[in-house]
Amino acid sequence: MQKIPNSNSANHFNDEIDIRDLFNNLLEGKWIIISFTAFMSIITVIYSLYLPNMYESKAMLAPINSSNSNSGALGSLGGIAELAGINLPAGGGSKGHSAKAIKKIISLSFFENNILANIHLPDLMAISDWDPKTNTIVYDESIYDISSNSWIRDFTYPQKQIPSAQESFKVFMEHVNLDQDKTTGFITLTIKHQSPYVAKEWVELAVNEVNNFYRQKDRLESEAAISFLNQQISMTSFSEIKEVLAQLLQEEIKKLTLVEANKFYVFDYIDPPEVMERKSEPNRALTCLLGAIFGGMLGIC
Repeated sequence: MQKIPNSNSANHFNDEIDIRDLFNNLLEGKWIIISFTAFMSIITVIYSLYLPNMYESKAMLAPINSSNSNSGALGSLGGIAELAGINLPAGGGSKGHSAKAIKKIISLSFFENNILANIHLPDLMAISDWDPKTNTIVYDESIYDISSNSWIRDFTYPQKQIPSAQESFKVFMEHVNLDQDKTTGFITLTIKHQSPYVAKEWVELAVNEVNNFYRQKDRLESEAAISFLNQQISMTSFSEIKEVLAQLLQEEIKKLTLVEANKFYVFDYIDPPEVMERKSEPNRALTCLLGAIFGGMLGIC
C-alpha cells in the first residue's frame, strides 16, 4: 500500500527550505546590504546636521465671549422706535468675536495689516541661522545685505526684490499652527522659528493684534451708535421713544467702557508663550534611524 505524504508536512518542509535559502542569500549579499545601509546612514547624518534647529513657542488661549446687552434692549424696545420711523442700529451677536478671530489670525489681510508691519521681514524671509550665545540672527548674505539693510536676492516673476505680503504670508503660515479643542473651546497658538525669542515675540504679537483689531472695531461701532442715538434723541418729541433711546444709549456707553477697560478683549492667556530652551525639531536621531532602515531595505532589494 502506497503511503500518501502529508501535505501539511510537505508545506512545512518547503517553508523551512525557503527560510534557509533566504537567510543564505542575505549572508551572501551582506556586504551589499552593509554598504547601502552605511551609505544612507552617512547621507542622512549629513542631511540632519544641515537642518536648522527650530524652537516652538506656544500659548493656550481662552475665548472671551462677551455679550452685547443692548441687543436684548433692541429686541424688546426697538418696536416702539420703529413706530416713530426710527431705524435703530443692530445689536451684535452674543457669542463675541472668538470664532471670527480664529479665522482672522490665519488670514492674509490680518498678516498684511497687523503682522507684517510689526516684524522684521528678514527674520522671516532671509534667516540662515541663530547664534544662541549672542542671541543674534544670521542672515543669508545672498538674500539680504545686513550692512546696507537691503534685499539683494535673485527673483523671478511674480516675486519682487522685497518679498511681497503674499509671498511672506505663505512662508509665515509654515511657522504657524492654530488648534482648537472642540470640548473646552480653548485655542492653542504655536509658532516656530530658529530663534526662540522671535517665536515668543510673534505669538504675543498675534494675540495682541487680534485683540486690538476687534477692540478698535467695537469702539468705532459704539461711538457711531452713541452719535446716532444722541441725534435721534434730539430729533424726537415722543417721551416714550426718548426713554427707549436713553436706555440704548446707556447700554452703548457701558459697552464702550468695557471696550476701553479690558486688556484681553477676544482672547485671554491660560498659558502664555515662553522662550523655550530645547528645540522642537529636527529629530536627528529618528532621521538617521529611518535613513539606515531605508538603506538596509535597498540593499536587500
